[in-house]
Order: sequence, then C-alpha cells, then structure tokens
Amino acid sequence: MKNYTIKGLSLLLLGSLFACQTEEPQTDLEIAQANSKIVEVTLHDGAPFRTSTDNSAARFTAGPGGGVMMQGFYWDVPAGGTWWNTVKSKVTAWSNAGIESIWLPPVSKAQNGPFSMGYDPADYFDFGEYNQNGSLETRFGSRAELEALIAAAHSENMQVYADIVLNHNSGGNLEANIYTGTDTWTDFNPASGMFNRTQHDFHPNNIHGNDTGIFGGFPDLCHHQSYVQDWLWKTPQSVAQYYKNTMGFDGWRFDYVKGFEPWVVKEWVNTTGGFSVGELWDANVDYLNWWANEANSTVFDFACYYKMNDAFDGNNLAVLNDDMMWKRNPYKAVTFVTNHDTDEIWNKTLAYAYILTHEGYPTIFYQDYEEWLDKDKLNNLIWIHNNKATGNTSILHADNDEYVARRNGYNGNPGLIVYLNNSDNWQERWVPTNWYSTQIKDFTGTSGWYPTTQSGGWVKIQAPPRGYTIWSPNF
Repeated sequence: MKNYTIKGLSLLLLGSLFACQTEEPQTDLEIAQANSKIVEVTLHDGAPFRTSTDNSAARFTAGPGGGVMMQGFYWDVPAGGTWWNTVKSKVTAWSNAGIESIWLPPVSKAQNGPFSMGYDPADYFDFGEYNQNGSLETRFGSRAELEALIAAAHSENMQVYADIVLNHNSGGNLEANIYTGTDTWTDFNPASGMFNRTQHDFHPNNIHGNDTGIFGGFPDLCHHQSYVQDWLWKTPQSVAQYYKNTMGFDGWRFDYVKGFEPWVVKEWVNTTGGFSVGELWDANVDYLNWWANEANSTVFDFACYYKMNDAFDGNNLAVLNDDMMWKRNPYKAVTFVTNHDTDEIWNKTLAYAYILTHEGYPTIFYQDYEEWLDKDKLNNLIWIHNNKATGNTSILHADNDEYVARRNGYNGNPGLIVYLNNSDNWQERWVPTNWYSTQIKDFTGTSGWYPTTQSGGWVKIQAPPRGYTIWSPNF
C-alpha cells in the first residue's frame, strides 16, 4: 500500500519572495514570445457541467460548476459489518465540503459472505438480513444500517449510487448442464426467494454460446433471456426497480461493462431512471465515446486517467494536450485519480487539481480524502470546482513541466485559470484571460499576488514547485 505524505509549503517565506511581479511585456511580439506554445481548444458550448438529461440522470448540483462524487469505499475495507455506519458518520462532513453523491460498493450478499467486497454476487436481494453464505450481515453491515446510511445522505441532499454487477454471478449449486455436458455451478436458490437462476440463464444456453465477455470463470449471465431481463430491470420486483423504489438508490455504477452489450445499460436506465456510469476499463477514447452513446450513460474516463499518469509521474505535462473522454463528450465523462482497482498515479496533488478544474464529473477516492492526502487542500479544490469551474476549456500552454488551462465561464460566472507546475522551482507565465482591467487572485491561497489584468486581458501568474495555483477575479 502506498504511503502519501504531503509536505506543507512555507507560504509566508514564498510570499515574501514573490510579492511583486516583474516587468509586463508591452508589445504583441513580446507577448507572443512569452507564450509561444499557446494552444486554444474550444470543446463545447460553454455550459456548466450537468449530467445529460437524456438518460434520466437528474442530479443535485452543488454550485454553478456542478457536483463531485465520493467513492465511498476502497478494496478490503474493514470486515465485521461496520462499514455502512462508518460512511454514515462521514455524510454530513462530506456534504458540507460540497460532495453531492456517494458511490457505494455492491450491497448484496455475495458468495464469500462476510469477507466479500460484493463483486461475486449470489443473492441480489439479501442486503444483510438472511443467514446464508456464512453470515447474516454482508461485509459492510445490515440492511437496516444500509437504509440508515441512504436516509442520512438524502437528508443532506446527497445522492447514493449502487455498484451493480450484471456480468456474472457466484455461489450457485452444482447441476447437470445440458448445454455443456458437465456439471456447472449454475443452480441459484437464494434465501430471499427472488431471482432463482438455472443453467438456462447463463452461457451457453438455447440462445447463444456467449456474449462479449466472461469474467474469471464465473457463471456468465445471459441478458438476452427474457426471464433475466424481467428480474434485472423490467418488472416492479426487479433488481433495478427494487433498489431504486424500495431501497432508495439514485443511480448506478455498472461493473465490468465489457462483459455485456451496452443496450443492457440503456434499457436499465430507460426503464428505471437514475444516474449511471459504466466501468469500461479502456484508454481508447473512440471506444469510450461509442459505449457512452450506445448505453446512454456516462463512463469513467480511463483515457484521462492514463494521460494523467503519463503527465504527472512521467514528467511530461504536454500529453495533457491529447484526447480524453471529457474533451470528446464532457457530459458523459466521469473523471477520477484512483479507484479500488487501480492506484498508479503518484503525484495525486496535481491530478486532483486537474480533474477538479476541468470538465467532466470528478470523483474523489475515499482513502485519498480521509487518509492519504491533505483534506483541506481537497476541500479547497472541491469548493473551486463547485463555484468557479464553469464554461468550456482552452488549453493555454503545455510543456514538460508546466500546464495552463482556462475555463471560460458561463452565465455570469467568470470561470478560472489553473496553472500546474511539475518542476522543482516556482514558475511564472504570461497568459491571456477573458477578464479585462480586473484584479484576480489565487483561490488556493498559495500565491500572495493580486495582479490586475491588462486592458487586453493578459496577466502574469505564478505557480509553486510541484504544485498549482487557480486564478479568478477577486470577488
């Protein structure tokens, strides 16, 4: 497990060293030379981030810049049925910080019972109330504790998203399988009495031999079977409608969507409603965008994730010019720095500054927020995201060490300029703004400068070593 230490900067000392700006460039040639690598990219119509309404994904919004999601777990959270209460104890503080939604791990009883993280689902309707698979409660707690957590989040005007595993099941009994000629673990008789399954509901069966992907040798659900469709999303007692209408979930994180066709997610959401995001673990932006459009869903921006790893850990911020899902379709991109499966980015400080100032729906990882990083700095970034990160994006400069981008503002909100510095020294740069003869400041508090933009909008800003500043008009 990585150990993260964030060293504080001596702001008093640094402020005294950089209290005054140097000479401003006076001619167009001087300005052009000072910014010879400016690249302007207009990405969409300038609206603040909102989830697309065409997938019935109405969400609360924490400010003009949109909201922030918390991944409310990590791999191997403490066993013993305490996790729902742990998350419930955080809800008010998260809401006060500007977090608008919580993504929970799979909530139903899995084959490994009290030790499972839920990705080996056995009984979709056992939320910790039936004595099966070695326990009454799930690893995370009881049904009553889960319902109390959801109610607490709703009382704070936060949404709660369920992690749904639709590709595969685990924990069935052996049966003689007429399609394989062998015995298979495909006879499911859950204690809840809901959604019994047999060999006919898995691959191979009478419809076809397989779908787009099999995971780890688990029995692979066949979503073309009408019986499976009825139990997963079509009928009032289905998983989707029970989770939404009875348990109170507001949306869905779909696990391993490479394992089944995107129409499954589309039908689920069209039938049931709620926010949705798919785990399509792939860096190909064409693939991500195709899936998001076919599924009528948002998707995790793995392209952005891998580019950030190349940029911040590979010391080449120029790769942030490359294509990412949020650039292609910001309304359907969910950005992240870490999740329970992958934790490769070492320079998380710059990565969070990036996703919380750029377009897309940013996700905070529980351990980053609660254990590993500086919570005050993350709360500051969340506030900036919710209140300043509006409008489309213009990339103003990108090289190995420095990256500057401008959010162009929307509907009276002035937007911001973010300056990332991956070098060992303070850096300064002239940049073009949309603000004319206007005093601006660094809303992170790192820089003591309060520069005034020129009549043409140009201004000099600075950023600390291995750090960032975020600028906007001083009001």
